[in-house]
Amino acid sequence: MMAAETPLTGVAWAAAPEAAPAGWTAITVTVEGAAANLGKGFGHKGGGYLCVCTGGAQAAPGPVVTDLQVLSDRSPQPPGYTRIPEFPEARTGFSRKKRVYMKLLPLDTAETAVFDLKLSSKSKALPHYMKIGEIGNFAIWCKKGPVLKSKVQPISEGLKQLSLQPPDSDHKSPVAQCSIKRASQHESLYDTSNIYGLSAMDGVPFTLHPKFESKLSSGSNAILADLNVKSLADIEKEYNYAFVVERTAAARLPPSVC
Repeated sequence: MMAAETPLTGVAWAAAPEAAPAGWTAITVTVEGAAANLGKGFGHKGGGYLCVCTGGAQAAPGPVVTDLQVLSDRSPQPPGYTRIPEFPEARTGFSRKKRVYMKLLPLDTAETAVFDLKLSSKSKALPHYMKIGEIGNFAIWCKKGPVLKSKVQPISEGLKQLSLQPPDSDHKSPVAQCSIKRASQHESLYDTSNIYGLSAMDGVPFTLHPKFESKLSSGSNAILADLNVKSLADIEKEYNYAFVVERTAAARLPPSVC
């Protein structure tokens, strides 16, 4: 699996490849393999190189380059854009016919960003790249794409979502937690909204015995007075089933095979 591309965090000029600070990469060749020296119009004898910075994989999230423009020195600076810096600092008194401006936005708010910058001859076309302008004999291309924002969730929050306890159970005493657990188990037995909470008698029609119909109008106390409460021993004695037939059948030997 290919690693995800990282948006550019800066674009700058460099008088020479070795003038680029740590973390910056100078673009020294074009896509055709020619030297990418943009000429002495940079203001230094050695010419100039474009360089880019990605901030590194371990760098803290910061502003990213969302757009680039190449304009003439007579064009006003676009709103929201800044002129790219120069390494070393630009000398006073030098003018440039073409200037490069970049737009920076925080990573959290950026929808698209610039992921790569390339140089080519003016007649060259680069698929998946957008031409932003020309400087000298070179065309400047940038590659844009959507910003993939990773949403990091704390481990503790993830564990809370997997917990079967109520959300506020962390603030209750052990006794209260036990009471809640027992209450929830008791309620689940009679919760008809869950198919697993239904009993065997749910939905079975029944009629009241005739001997209780005459006493129904006098109230529930009269009915309860005639009820005979039996103990567990009385019930076992009255409804005792010894499974004699089943045991006898199980004890029989299988018929012999002739």
